[in-house]
Amino acid sequence: MKSRSILILIIITLFYSCSSKNDGLIGLDNFTELNSQSEGSGTFPFVYNSNTNKSLDVYCHIPENSDSSTPIVFLFHGNNRNANEYRNSLVAKANLYGFILLVPEFTTTQFPGGDGYNLGNVFTDGDNPSASSLNNESEWAFSVIEPLFTYAIQNLNNQSSKYHIIGHSAGAQFAHRFLFFKPLAKIDKMVASAAGWYTTLDLETNFPYGINASPLEDINFSLLFSKQLTILVGSNDNDPNSSALRHNSIVDLQGLNRLDRAISFYNNAQSKAADLNVNFEWDFVINPNEDHNYLIAVSKASDIIFNP
Repeated sequence: MKSRSILILIIITLFYSCSSKNDGLIGLDNFTELNSQSEGSGTFPFVYNSNTNKSLDVYCHIPENSDSSTPIVFLFHGNNRNANEYRNSLVAKANLYGFILLVPEFTTTQFPGGDGYNLGNVFTDGDNPSASSLNNESEWAFSVIEPLFTYAIQNLNNQSSKYHIIGHSAGAQFAHRFLFFKPLAKIDKMVASAAGWYTTLDLETNFPYGINASPLEDINFSLLFSKQLTILVGSNDNDPNSSALRHNSIVDLQGLNRLDRAISFYNNAQSKAADLNVNFEWDFVINPNEDHNYLIAVSKASDIIFNP
């Protein structure tokens, strides 16, 4: 009886000692305020619009022994807006590679529908862009990221000058358009994984399917193609009837499934760079035998960034 009690005590002690710093225990938050003492997984509010005092929650993970040079990765969630689950999915890789993970939660309340999130809240009606429906840049969802990066490095005493980005599904739609609309953002490497569809670099097609009738009309192609962007998609992500996959006469010109659309987007961009005779630094990766599973996709994306 005595030995059994000792065993139970040891198990309880081990559990609490492991969870004290949350070195990979999923779903446990150690902090609700970001500062230089933050470690493990946590959530903190970030005021992204000081005029209206609007804030969003940021789910994050800070590996043990992080220092001022620890790299920072933004992870953009999919259409389910499940930032907590996306954060949890990369805790192990954050610990393995030693990066700080930031996952802002773009709720449907503050960033409703595809207009509010996937299209970055650039227009009140992104499918029908016009000068009158163009939002002030301060209201764009894209305008959250750079101030959040500044806030993070200041509060963590981190000296990173750039950050990496991983976006999957709707998050990949957000990510590649963020690259387009914020060309001077401090992005190092970006992996856009399995977007449902893309804003193509077609000057003859209106936004959101092309860049006409939008602030992207004057895009700097040379600068854009110099970015380290990787388009990632699973070889089995080829279901034309996949849930929430958009279909119409315009978007279907990109292909009928995510695999074909990813290939089309990359190839057309590569051809555009060749026509303009500018360097093309983008890459394309097919994840063999994988479908649309975000757990596998974001793990692969972190490998592309830190273990190419």
